[in-house]
Amino acid sequence: MKAQYKNPRKIKILLLATILVTLGGVIGIYIGFRQDPKVPQPVPESVEPDATLSIGKINQTATRKGKKEWILEASSGHYIAKTDEMVLRDLTVIFFLEDNSEVTLAADRGILKTGSSDITVSGNVVVNNKDYKLLTEKLNYAHEQRVLYSSAPVRITGASTQLVADSLSFDLNSNKITMEGRVEAIIAKDFKL
Repeated sequence: MKAQYKNPRKIKILLLATILVTLGGVIGIYIGFRQDPKVPQPVPESVEPDATLSIGKINQTATRKGKKEWILEASSGHYIAKTDEMVLRDLTVIFFLEDNSEVTLAADRGILKTGSSDITVSGNVVVNNKDYKLLTEKLNYAHEQRVLYSSAPVRITGASTQLVADSLSFDLNSNKITMEGRVEAIIAKDFKL
């Protein structure tokens, strides 16, 4: 048995009104959340006069033979085409070692050579792993050799050790550190970071 509606015209008007109210709500939400074209959008401020491109937030991963070697994050970057470099601000690089441990590097500024993936960092440079903390003002990363090195003075602190040296190299493949120049060590039973 077929149901008969007494007034199909009222049902059509009710459905049309529901559609119009819903469409009006969608349009209202769109207008409320869209950006005002009169308000300028923030653009990363480039202090690099030769910058070809400026980017607000950067996240890059380097892999070799399908294996992740490092992840780089920076608050801003400015690409300079004529030198093939990315000038970075407030950056962090996480290096992945063979024993599945990680080494984290943080610095105020950095330069990533986009052709070679070599990195130079400066300003409040801190390198951390689960056992130690390294502090210096300038540090380099040679991507092909996977070596961190510094010709600036470095200080390494651990649970009961503090080391100071004029220069340092850290081979990420072998997880070995070489210190040169004037090297001093303080070893204490109750030494604190």
